[in-house]
Amino acid sequence: MIDPLSEVLRSVRLTGGIFLDARFTAPWSVHTQILAEDCGTFAVKPSLLIAYHFVIAGKLLLSVDGEPTIEVRAGEIVLLPRNDVHTLASDAGLVPTSARHLIQPSADGGLAKILHGGGGEPAQIVCGFLGSEETYNPLIAALPRVLKLDIREGVARDWIEASVRYAAGELTAGRFASSNLMSRLSELLFVEAMRQYSVTYTDQDGGWLKGIADPQIGRALASIHHNVGLPWSAESLASEVSMSRSAFVDRFTTLIGVPPIRYLTIWRLQAAKVSLRETRKPIDQIAEEVGYGSGEAFSRAFRREFGLAPARWRQR
Repeated sequence: MIDPLSEVLRSVRLTGGIFLDARFTAPWSVHTQILAEDCGTFAVKPSLLIAYHFVIAGKLLLSVDGEPTIEVRAGEIVLLPRNDVHTLASDAGLVPTSARHLIQPSADGGLAKILHGGGGEPAQIVCGFLGSEETYNPLIAALPRVLKLDIREGVARDWIEASVRYAAGELTAGRFASSNLMSRLSELLFVEAMRQYSVTYTDQDGGWLKGIADPQIGRALASIHHNVGLPWSAESLASEVSMSRSAFVDRFTTLIGVPPIRYLTIWRLQAAKVSLRETRKPIDQIAEEVGYGSGEAFSRAFRREFGLAPARWRQR
């Protein structure tokens, strides 16, 4: 049986990097947010940014307005899928200062640093980002504003922990970790975060993950992502998961937030953008691969969704 989460994760394209080595001693408190300029070294301008902090030593408190404060200890990574402004501190109740004012850029273009605090208990974190060129992704949108990941648990824990420490060490020493390593690490962090969260989310959490967890809607989602170019219809998808058309459309729309054919259209065009960006395939070939009967029909749908014809989007 197709694993719906695995199929959807394969469609997510992320870049990433580590850009800051921060070392604090208690008492300390800073507020911060990842900016596009933090990603400049990595030659990407992601439309969607996820901030993350890996605690190498010590512990800290992280707070976002409107959310409970959480404690993050050595060996844990905290992700902020909405890239909210957040506060990091050694203890509650401290007045934060701007982390921007504390950053010491590297003279040779290596990893920037922060050295700050009152001389007490130490904490060391490395700060990074995950980025996507897509402005919206239902999987990422289903995540909470703050997500803590213990990399000492899970199938990929050894690989992730070793990779994060290696990348941080290379950058701290003034050497750049390879872009392939950082991209792979970004992917693994995201996959592991999604897998851990998908087995712990509650009924109050995002609808998309409810759809993945639903035996029939989850299979329909996996089928779409596994074979996005097939001539799917609401009827054929309903038949694929042994439901009536009306019951399938109602349940899919309730859980996912959009009707099945609208969801199919979104992911066909996302797949097309990947091909346009990463290959030199002719427009007509891409149109056929993502399920459009003609290049003209594909171009109309693409322009309607993104405001540019496929060829023009590729040029830009």
